Amino acid sequence: MSQKNFSTVTELVLLGFSNHPQAEVPLFFLFSLVYMVNIFGNTAVIVLVIIDSCLQTPMYFFLCHLAFLNIFYTTAVVPKMLFNLLAFKKVISYELCLAQTYISLFMGASECIILAIMALDRYVAICYPLRYLVIMNWSTCVQLAVGAWTISFFASVIPLYFTIAPFCGPYIIDHIFCEVPVLLHLLCGDTSLQETLMAIGAFGTLLLPFLLILLSYLHILVAVRTMHSAEGRKKAFSTCSSHLTVVTIYYGTGMFMYMRPKSLYSAEGDKLISLFYAVINPTLNPLIYSLRNKEVKRALKRVLERWTVSQRQKIAS
Repeated sequence: MSQKNFSTVTELVLLGFSNHPQAEVPLFFLFSLVYMVNIFGNTAVIVLVIIDSCLQTPMYFFLCHLAFLNIFYTTAVVPKMLFNLLAFKKVISYELCLAQTYISLFMGASECIILAIMALDRYVAICYPLRYLVIMNWSTCVQLAVGAWTISFFASVIPLYFTIAPFCGPYIIDHIFCEVPVLLHLLCGDTSLQETLMAIGAFGTLLLPFLLILLSYLHILVAVRTMHSAEGRKKAFSTCSSHLTVVTIYYGTGMFMYMRPKSLYSAEGDKLISLFYAVINPTLNPLIYSLRNKEVKRALKRVLERWTVSQRQKIAS
């Protein structure tokens, strides 16, 4: 049913962490810090790739897409969550709730596919190093990126628009933000169609990319074992370990949330799981990729050195 025919509800109660009132103020400062680190870290990755030519490679091109969706995803979720932590009346408007649902589903699907593309990129780089720049040329990279965003949109937003049904009272959401698994409990009538479509969508945007990642890393493992250079093996493992860390955290929590029946819903447990893939993981991404990556460290050093030199020249003039 189209949203224009929905009931006249204008706002919903978003409980968040109200079951633990003594923790709300500390959580506000903690998540404010996490959000600032998220914005700064992901923005720094994008800016660094843009201004340093040595990082303008396929790997960092896709890392920029990952950083952008991390910023967008958390910005749709965290500000309202922070506001409600301090608010006496913990509500969310009907329109913002729907917006969070669409954005979280779209960004989540996009991240799954982009992480799979990044695994494919590492597979080509390690298994076919001499042909890497030919296979992963800029035309291919742009097509893969556009394809990832387009597939995610049509696999998440469009089905949700045509299947989401009117809400029934009480209009209470025992969660930290609005997303599909939680809203299923508010829909009127039988939700078997929505659950089936969510399972199909999760299979296409969660399970299939995850299987592609596993397949890529199996080939990478075989290729690394045949390398004669210990330094080459070390570099390959270092590059892939960062990506595998992100994949493990993100896919593990995402699959549990979106690939289980509605009957297994647990309010307190689901809040923690959602925190990982909507707040914590997007913040960890730039730290994982940067702190464990010598190329990023060198690029940051070059940028800081150029900035220092330019500042000295301005002072001297």
